[in-house]
Amino acid sequence: MIDFNYESDFTLDNELLYSDWLSRVIVSENKNEGEINYIFCDDDYLHNINVEYLNHDTLTDIISFDYSLGNELNGDIFISIERVHDNALDFNVSFSEELKRVMVHGILHYCGYKDKTDKDELIMRQKEDEKIKLFHVEQ
Repeated sequence: MIDFNYESDFTLDNELLYSDWLSRVIVSENKNEGEINYIFCDDDYLHNINVEYLNHDTLTDIISFDYSLGNELNGDIFISIERVHDNALDFNVSFSEELKRVMVHGILHYCGYKDKTDKDELIMRQKEDEKIKLFHVEQ
């Protein structure tokens, strides 16, 4: 089950659309969906988590805590909406596109993809692009 939680004024317009997409992403990686919580917050909220739990005194767009068990994906994914807005401007993409990229990034980490080396980061970006294409808005 994918749940969305809000620690800021931001809310997703259509939670079902996003949860269905993320479920398809999980299946496409031959994984099982467990309990995944998205927590949308601001910079201060995520910065405090970064300092307290990871000992990193920096701003970030996403922090994911992975509680997966075998092939079943479980975890908490914290996303700073302020960082997503700023990143969208920096990368010259829409907020919606950047939000999807960050949301799927957390799931891909749970699937075992890393992004610490240049090679791993390239693979992660390719996977993000591939999975964003699975996002469909019914007309």
